[in-house]
Amino acid sequence: MILFPQEQRETSAQTDANVSIHLRVKVCSLDVHPTEKALVVHYEVEATILGELGDPMVGERKECQKIVRLRSLNANTDTSSLARKVVEECRLIHPSKLREVEQLLFYLQNRKQSNDNQEKKHISPRDFKPYTGVELDEEASIGSIDEYIELLYEDIQDKIRGATLIFQLARNPDNLEELIQNETVLGALARVLREDWKQSVDLATTIIYVFFCFSSFSQFHGLVTHFKIGALCMNIIEHELKRYDLWQDELQKKKKNQNLKKEHEKSLRKYQSLLIKQEQLLRVALCLLLNLAEDTRTELKMRNRNIVHMLVRLLDREDGDLLLMVVSFLKKLSIFLENKNDMAETLAVEKLAQLVPCEHEELLSTTLRLLLNLSFDTSLRSQMVRASFVPKLSSLLGKSARQLSMCILYHISMDDRFKSMFADTDCIPQLMKMVFDRGEEKIDVELISLCINLAANKSNAQVMCEGTGLKMLMKRAVKLKDVLVMKMIRNLSQHNGPTKSLFLDHVGDLAAQISEQEAEEFVIECLGTLANLTIPDLDWELVLKEYNLVPYLKNRLKPGSAEDDLILEVVIMIGTVSTDDSCAAMLAKSGIIPALIVLLNAKQEDDEFVCQILYVFYQMVFHEATRDVIIKDTQAPAYLIDLMHDNNAEIRKVCDNTLDIIAECDEEWRNKIRTEKFRWYNGQWLEMVENRQMDETGEPFLYGEDGESFGNRDLLERPDLFYSPDGIISVDGAISPEFCMDFQSRELGQTGYRY
Repeated sequence: MILFPQEQRETSAQTDANVSIHLRVKVCSLDVHPTEKALVVHYEVEATILGELGDPMVGERKECQKIVRLRSLNANTDTSSLARKVVEECRLIHPSKLREVEQLLFYLQNRKQSNDNQEKKHISPRDFKPYTGVELDEEASIGSIDEYIELLYEDIQDKIRGATLIFQLARNPDNLEELIQNETVLGALARVLREDWKQSVDLATTIIYVFFCFSSFSQFHGLVTHFKIGALCMNIIEHELKRYDLWQDELQKKKKNQNLKKEHEKSLRKYQSLLIKQEQLLRVALCLLLNLAEDTRTELKMRNRNIVHMLVRLLDREDGDLLLMVVSFLKKLSIFLENKNDMAETLAVEKLAQLVPCEHEELLSTTLRLLLNLSFDTSLRSQMVRASFVPKLSSLLGKSARQLSMCILYHISMDDRFKSMFADTDCIPQLMKMVFDRGEEKIDVELISLCINLAANKSNAQVMCEGTGLKMLMKRAVKLKDVLVMKMIRNLSQHNGPTKSLFLDHVGDLAAQISEQEAEEFVIECLGTLANLTIPDLDWELVLKEYNLVPYLKNRLKPGSAEDDLILEVVIMIGTVSTDDSCAAMLAKSGIIPALIVLLNAKQEDDEFVCQILYVFYQMVFHEATRDVIIKDTQAPAYLIDLMHDNNAEIRKVCDNTLDIIAECDEEWRNKIRTEKFRWYNGQWLEMVENRQMDETGEPFLYGEDGESFGNRDLLERPDLFYSPDGIISVDGAISPEFCMDFQSRELGQTGYRY
């Protein structure tokens, strides 16, 4: 806001009672209108009543503003000439402020409209004009307001004329305050609307127009609510929807009856005429309700009266302005969960499909914004896919609605079920072109995020890598150290088949990025990409030696040496290269296995770390060259035994596979593994036997050959308790399988022991 020195204008007026009224005007400030092309002059009026001797008797001060609208202001306007004209015609602006006025006009001339203002443009009071049938040749005057009120008590035509003249006044915001001062006018309009809206669509439309003008300003919402105009509009909309259904049924009946063909044509012309008026009425009623819906309590009342269901029914109409209002209202409502659920229930998405694409740019933009709000819901995304929105939105990527379309497609691409559908459209080629057209500029986050999601699908990855696609992506990622592009490349690298083979030409570029000098987040993506390259033809030993990666990998295994994400990628990378015999041997000799055990101890609560480290052990045990190192030189088998009953199924699976190999190759560990499995599976039986020291007579329950109770020594030292393929092994005949069966039935009931 630009502040100016106070200016004062004083006038005096003599009254009949020998007193005078002294007026003083102070111009306080000058500013631009927030939404319109207009200047706002803020001033104060101080009125003082002077007595016979000139002494002030009563004084009052009021803050006012004058809006100077600049309808002729456009990009080609000479602001200097216009500024002089404004100063000449507006007495409140002193000629000394000409320069400041010119600066404000220049600002208005170059100010861009915000998206919100563009969306609300269609509900400005000045945009509404009476349609054919209620236009008048006469011009309304605020001084004749009492005459217009009198017309509201006459017949329907006079009521329409009076309401139309009042509407002319209400369209000018400067007149609203004066209209409010007249207590009769709004009450009369509300009464006529309540009593006669069914008799004349023209009358109902015009009166609602008047109240709409008031609803465009928040300070008048209480006034509109006081006369219950919102509830009346809901009744009118509900009634008009029923009338529309009756018209449709009548037309269908006459269309099917060949004898009524001429009558059908006549009815169709009448229907089209009525439909135009009805849609005008619906439009202004919805505009008024949308304004009142700024208050969430009022919006809740509308929702309780099924406003969403009414709006969705109106999506079948063809009038662009009405559809724009309906979609705008739905967009406003869609931010609340209950309204969103109502839209899902009424299949609003399927009806919105017919509006995408469309020639009406503002309607298309508003529809896409509504769809974007709805696309946060999983079930509604499914409805969008069923309604063929993927190809529809893909066709808009090259147009002005590209940004919104891309955001909706991004939400759809979050669901793995729908990723493959993009491969059958021209979406991916367009996205790749957009990426490459950016050159060295930063790629929009919506664009690259959508590409990252789509790259996770095999069919999409093949399309992306066609021609020089992968080469161009690698070039950009390495040159600009672009983390998001590298993340996209990483997703591309995870797919088996021809796509993965294309990465053979880029292994060197990726390995060269693995260093402490590069940013960690970039190195993470490079490591992840390399770890995905399980290609038989790839010589990992050569890569490790040429780029000296082993010291880096070993150093990064130290807990706390880097972010956990980077350390985890290092472990995964080690697991990948360990599939090669020579690489596994190289890593084992470098001392990486003890480092992994230390890391395992530090990260034992993190299932992802544990699983990946165990996978490295599995690879090391799998190769003969490194098997002895794992089994004899480390405590890895002991850790595997401790984890073989972990709650995580993947960890148990890796442990079992690794321990099976160890058991085949080492007899000592085989016995330990077998003993631990026996303890685990028969823990309940073992606990009962160890705790049962004496039978009912107080005598020992079980004795050995020397009379010593088995409770005093480890039961697992008894080889006769181990299983053979045919049951329990009876080494010395002391306990036979038959005895154990009898014992089971007598003491354990259904509880047995397994191996």
